[in-house]
Amino acid sequence: MPLESFRPKEEDSVRVSEDSLRKTVVAIFEKMGLPQEDCFLATDGLIQADLRGVESHGVSNLLRNWVHLIQEGTINPKPNWKIIKESASVTAIDCDRGLGMVVAPKAMELAVKKARETGMGMVTMKNGRHLGMAAYTAMIALKYDMIGMCFTVAGPKMVPTFGAEPRLGTNPISLAAPAGKEVPFVFDASTTVAASNTIDDAVRLNIPLPAGWVPDKDGTPIMHEVEPEYFGKGKKFLPILPLGSTREMGSHKGYGLSACVDILSGILTGGGYGANPGRPNYNHSVIAYNVASFMDVAEFKQKMDEYLQYLKSTKPAPGHDRVYYAGLIEAEYQAECKVKGIPLHKEVIEWFHNISKELGITCLV
Repeated sequence: MPLESFRPKEEDSVRVSEDSLRKTVVAIFEKMGLPQEDCFLATDGLIQADLRGVESHGVSNLLRNWVHLIQEGTINPKPNWKIIKESASVTAIDCDRGLGMVVAPKAMELAVKKARETGMGMVTMKNGRHLGMAAYTAMIALKYDMIGMCFTVAGPKMVPTFGAEPRLGTNPISLAAPAGKEVPFVFDASTTVAASNTIDDAVRLNIPLPAGWVPDKDGTPIMHEVEPEYFGKGKKFLPILPLGSTREMGSHKGYGLSACVDILSGILTGGGYGANPGRPNYNHSVIAYNVASFMDVAEFKQKMDEYLQYLKSTKPAPGHDRVYYAGLIEAEYQAECKVKGIPLHKEVIEWFHNISKELGITCLV
């Protein structure tokens, strides 16, 4: 979940009901020519991101981008995606420029089916488009008492350690594991210090970029706070530093993790990597681990509960009231949004009204 400072302030936001937002987004996708099933699937992915507080991958950023890319022909709203290679536990897919938010969840269902039969299932996807929140796809496995993983090559954005130009993507990694009484463990993070859409949010909200997020024009990490205006008109296309920011702070680890994703979701798919071919061509991979093939599911969930309670029970450092684990704070935020509504920045509300008028649909937000 993004830092609190990168979410719109309550006074700058409008709370909208989940149902109204869903209906409006579905109507927009229908106008874009997506089949009805895909409209609901893409909408659910975006709404789940907003419900979990991941605004960077919700309607505020991604929906308008996807509408633009569909209109210009970059995203194929009705892809004829197909299986190009298959074995007992593996499937390789050509997405036909289809939206990753639609194709990837379907690929995870294929991975789950294979995992039932062989213990593990993996699906690679080439020639795709943006995946959205990777956790959405990984979490599909939870319904089947399986562990889900999702990787996506989204580049070029990251400058390698000691590098002066982008070579790799933000390359997120997500893992979702079921639990019993506890909220499932759901990890989802880019291998850069921040997702590129988070930087877009900072620009929209006019928030200074923290130290260690971006390099200067010559590739040197900027280790002090930077106002968005510093970068001028090119600020939305800033290169981003790897996790760790500098070699001394471990940037080689974020760089290495990003390369791992390039290998698993880029080279292995046959679709490319990093800057080759680069945006907007994205390549993805998903893995499902069938817990029942390794151990008793009930025992696994019990041990997961014990482990997550162990993490939560850590003595907090001064200035903090408790310790979280990945997925807990998002679940709590989702429960709040279900009651209060989803907060959207006023500028986003204005965009919804404008695009609805342009497309001739009723805006309910």
